[in-house]
Amino acid sequence: MQRSFVGRRALVTGAGKGIGRDTAKALLASGAQVVAVSRTQEDLSSLAQECPGIETVCVDLGDWEATERALSNIGPVDLLVNNAGVALLQPFLKVTKEACDRSFDVNFRSVVQVSQIISKGLIARGAPGAIVNVSSQASHCALKDHAIYCSTKSAMDMLTKVMALELGPHKIRVNTVNPTVVMTAMGRANWSDTQKSEPMLRRIPLGKFAEVEDVVNSILFLLSDQSAMTTGSALLVDGGYLVG
Repeated sequence: MQRSFVGRRALVTGAGKGIGRDTAKALLASGAQVVAVSRTQEDLSSLAQECPGIETVCVDLGDWEATERALSNIGPVDLLVNNAGVALLQPFLKVTKEACDRSFDVNFRSVVQVSQIISKGLIARGAPGAIVNVSSQASHCALKDHAIYCSTKSAMDMLTKVMALELGPHKIRVNTVNPTVVMTAMGRANWSDTQKSEPMLRRIPLGKFAEVEDVVNSILFLLSDQSAMTTGSALLVDGGYLVG
């Protein structure tokens, strides 16, 4: 069934590359007005050239004050995709304060801040809304060198449940998508080594990593009225990785 977002305005963070970029493009193609947020102006400029009509905002979401300035007057938004994230991988015994701070600032705190801004606007208008937080299978299982990344995504999952509990009475739904390795340009580069990828693939019953489209389709489902009774849930896009 073709999903239509005509008459809706959506904001997507981390929209310069990968999942966020393709989500912004898919929403635009489905009739939504789209605001694309990224910290990289070059990525936003190429997106705007590729997709005329898309709005762009360049801001580092790890900077609370800059984010407040950039988004406090963004206008009405009905749909939010919190996709911005960093993956700073270090062995537990070598985790640095800088990596810890940066990871939680972007992967967790920005979700709190951006969701507050958008939710307050929805409540003030008395309008329903949907929020999708892009998490990971890493929120459910321990991965070597991922101590901080796993922790930020686990924190996001619980934040999502609390948001769903508190925002539900305002008709705002909040869910996560939790993908396995995704074949973005970065994903392909990081997992092209078969010695690294084969052990992971052997744990995935479907025997493959996720494509960007797999994640985008899941995000669109959770934003759409087709999931009108779904909130506080985690949609696994992991090929069955977590069934064992």
